[in-house]
Amino acid sequence: MSPDILEEIKASIAVKEATLQDEALLSQLSDLIDACLTSLQQGGKIIFCGNGGSFADAQHLSAEFTSRFLFDRAPLPSLALGTNNSAISAIGNDYGYEFVFSRELQSIATEKDVFVGISTSGNSPNVIAAVEVAKTMNVTTYVLTGKTGGKLKALCNCLCIPSPDTARIQECHILLGHILCGQVEKRYFKG
Repeated sequence: MSPDILEEIKASIAVKEATLQDEALLSQLSDLIDACLTSLQQGGKIIFCGNGGSFADAQHLSAEFTSRFLFDRAPLPSLALGTNNSAISAIGNDYGYEFVFSRELQSIATEKDVFVGISTSGNSPNVIAAVEVAKTMNVTTYVLTGKTGGKLKALCNCLCIPSPDTARIQECHILLGHILCGQVEKRYFKG
């Protein structure tokens, strides 16, 4: 067994242990769960966005709501911004890539919704632009980021994974995302 493999696993566990001990982060996660549950109960939807691996995570978490997660049940309204290639290429061409999420969000979001941006650095210009639009529309907004929170930390509720390592941050984003989906699903359908 390669020692490098073991070290990668240990590093992942260490960040999850730090996350487990971060009471402020866990409190924010609890608040996000409550916000999503309230949104869905009031006819809102959960909207995600991110770039690269975070884009895949946004789609993944949205799918957990619209399909199923832990048990069979009715779908819950959710979507990931940026999945319409024609809109992305049009917005990117006409306005610039930094507006690909904010323009789409502006067209579909309501005050009943929850918007969740995902950015490991916290500095993604298109996620920042979407957060700024969400705020002007009074959409409840959270972001999942890395250790510092980057520029996003000053803009909204920021769940900062206690690590500067992109791979470890992304692993914990999906962990928190699965907890979010599972708790919302359970509380929405089973009380």
